[in-house]
Order: sequence, then structure tokens, then C-alpha cells
Amino acid sequence: MTNPHATVLVVDDEVRSIEAIQRVLSDEFEVIGARNAREAEEVLKGELVQVILCDQRMPGESGVEFLKRVRELWPDTIRIIISGYTDSTDIIEGVNNAGIFQYITKPWSPDKLIDCVRESANLWRLQHEAAGVRVEMKPVSEAQQKVISDRRRNQGQSFGFDRIIHRSDSPLIGAITLAKRAARYDVSVLITGASGTGKELLARAIHQESARAEKPFVVENCGALPDDLLESELFGCKKGAYTGAYQDRIGLFELADSGTIFLDEIGETSPAFQVKLLRVLQEGEIRPLGAQRPRKVNVRVISATNRDLLAEVAAGRFRRDLYYRLAAFPIHMPALRDRIGDIPAIAARMLTHINQSFNRQVSGFHPRTLDLMIAYGWPGNVRELHNEIQRMTVLSDGNAPLVPDLLSPAIRNGEPPIPDAGTSGPRQLKDIVAAIEKAAIETSLARHGGNISRTADELGLSRVGLRSKIERYDLRRYGDDETD
Repeated sequence: MTNPHATVLVVDDEVRSIEAIQRVLSDEFEVIGARNAREAEEVLKGELVQVILCDQRMPGESGVEFLKRVRELWPDTIRIIISGYTDSTDIIEGVNNAGIFQYITKPWSPDKLIDCVRESANLWRLQHEAAGVRVEMKPVSEAQQKVISDRRRNQGQSFGFDRIIHRSDSPLIGAITLAKRAARYDVSVLITGASGTGKELLARAIHQESARAEKPFVVENCGALPDDLLESELFGCKKGAYTGAYQDRIGLFELADSGTIFLDEIGETSPAFQVKLLRVLQEGEIRPLGAQRPRKVNVRVISATNRDLLAEVAAGRFRRDLYYRLAAFPIHMPALRDRIGDIPAIAARMLTHINQSFNRQVSGFHPRTLDLMIAYGWPGNVRELHNEIQRMTVLSDGNAPLVPDLLSPAIRNGEPPIPDAGTSGPRQLKDIVAAIEKAAIETSLARHGGNISRTADELGLSRVGLRSKIERYDLRRYGDDETD
């Protein structure tokens, strides 16, 4: 759980004390020195600092007084007092008013100092991994760390390869076989396929079967945010770096340190942002917005897209060098219509989960219902299938099997979800994928009367991402109804 890239700020009016601590900690941490509270504040304004080691008795402002202000301005920073005095009043004031995590007395032991800073760095990391954990929590024991590790392991069991439902002759076998190979090695993986095919589920399985399984798995939808917010989200920012940056923000790359980050809809990023992402992949370091220096990160990147990125490269919309960084190991997820034999098993698993969520006991599917579901093209893929079964369960009465009358009209009447791809001659894969995506969006918008929020929720998109796709596919006749 240690964080070898944590930054430690040492505040002491004696230069030799700063140098001594730097010698002890520099092999494992980045150490910055400051000789007074004013210098320390300047550092905090320009750097993301995880741990502060502060002398108690300094000219002017005392350590407790300074750390009390730090608690208000940079509350996530772990605060430690070092003092040659053991005045109980100072200790009590430090704990009560400044949220001091540890109180170390001089002369300190190098081993104990390292252990204390390690524990502090672990605490800082934990409070950013789990919502609601604050600086004032008690020290994290080995037993607590084991509980957290076990919890991650148990959660991960829900995302292994055995959780991806398929038959022994399914076209999905090829993708799973490749993914299992990739999981063993620390290579970047690019997962392609239409929206809703299960790209994130495959990414989670790769992470779960890798050596990083007990480390964080962090997800970001790159099509959901404009460049400036996406940069802040991924790389972090300092307080005041831009309008609305009211506090230091840890980036997702840093949260994923030692683990895996999944960048969904990577094909939606702009060329300007692609340059910044390329530097992260090449150098293994990030620079938070407003920070003075970069920070090292050790992260495995798995990305996904429903676009033909090589076509985007040829068109000049996606950087060739970034593509080859991301696509060291490409894997394609087939559409649900290409593996119709998997539909009965997938539907059965989904119904089991929906029964649990809705406290129902629907017994299964009428045979004719399954026949109609298998015959349908599912432009929204597995996500659309899940939504359809959920809808049928809500509409059903009692625990009897789901009958054909509960199906949506397009599925019940056997209407093709998209125009026949063969009617206008051969088409490239990207055109077919675009047609499927457009049809799925158009169908969902019509189903929800043009309501952006409900359509975005159903398709797993953000409102911003959905609006951009509406513009791209010239579906502006929809989306005017904003009522919820």
C-alpha cells in the first residue's frame, strides 16, 4: 500500500534538520524543504503534497498554528508535528485544533520516521480511494489494510473472465482468449467494438487477472467532458488553477497509481488533449494543472472506442503516435447480433440480477419471447438487452415467464433496427458501426420522447456526449424536451 511517489514537505527553521530528514526519506519519497510557514505555503500553492512534517517551535508562527491553517486550506494533506519538547498542551492543541496525525519527538529514529511517513502516505491514498474517509481518522493498521485488500479481491471476483457469459462456440471466444493473454503482461490494451458490447467488463476482467488486481481500477469516459475538465479529472489540479478550482484535486491517473486506468471513448478526445495524454504514456508522469513540477505514476492503460481509430488517424483526427501507444494489444468485441447464440444465457443471468434488484421472482422467458429476442438485431447490444428485460420485468404481473406481449413493439413485430447494410453495396466497418450507433440513439430518443437525460441514462452516455452525437448524426429534431 505504500506510495513511493508521495511528496513530503518538511518545515523547519534549521536547515540541517531539513537535510537530515531529506537523507532519510529521499530514497522512497520526494522531499521538499521550507524554512518557515510562508515558504511552506508557497510550496503548497504549487505542489500536491501528501504529507507535512512540521517543527513545532519556529520563529514567528508555531507548527500547530501553521498546521491549523493548513487544515482549513488543504484538508487532505496528512499533518505531522516534530518537536524536541513534549509539552502536553502542545500535543493536545495539535490533535484538537490542527488535526495532527502523529506527534514525533526529537531525537527521532530514522526507521520510525520512515514508518510514520509510509503510514501517512497510505492514509492519504486511502482517503482518496474511499469516499468519506478523512484526515482525522486513526492510523491504518495492517489488519485494516488486509480488510481493504480482501474487499477488493472479493469485488474483483465479480469481474473475472468467468463472468462474461458466452457459449463454447461463441465468436466472443477469440476476444476472451486474447484478453487472457494480455492480462499476464503489462501492455497497453485497446478494446474496440460498438457501444454496449461489454468493453468495460472485458477491461475489468483483464485487470482482475493481472498482477495489479489488488490495486485500484479507475474508469473515465473521455467523451463526457471538454478538454479542460478532462485534463483536471485525469491529471489533477491545484487550487485556483482555473475558475471553479476551489481546492486541490487529485487526478485519476494518480489515484490509479500501481493499478489500471480505463479510458473509455478515447476516440472522442481532441488532438490538443491527445498531445498531453501522449506525454503521460511516454514519460510515465503527469503535471496537475497549476502545479510547478510533474509527478511520476505507474499505471497500466486500457482504452476503448467504438470508432475505427486507424481511419481516424488517416483522416488526421487522431494522432498516429498515440494510437500505437494505446494499441499495443488490440482486441475487438463482437456485436450482440453476431453472437445470437449467447442471448438466452445472457438474458437468464440478467433476469436473475434484475429479480434480486426489484425483489421479484419472475421465472424466466416464454419460448416465443426468446425467439423474438434472438431474431432482433440489438443495435444497443448488451446494454439494450438489459434495458429491455428490465422493462419487461416492470410491466409483468406475478412470477410467470415473460411473454412476447411485454416486448417493445420493434422487437415484437420483428422490425429491423437499422437499414440492411447490403442494400447499398459494400461498406466499411466504421460506416456500419456509425449506422448502428445512430439507429440506437434515434430509437432511444424516440422511445423517451426526445428527453436527453433519460436517453443518456439508457445508453450509458453523458448529456454532453449524447448532444455531440446528436449533432454528428443530424438528429437535432430530437432532444428539445428537457423535462425529467
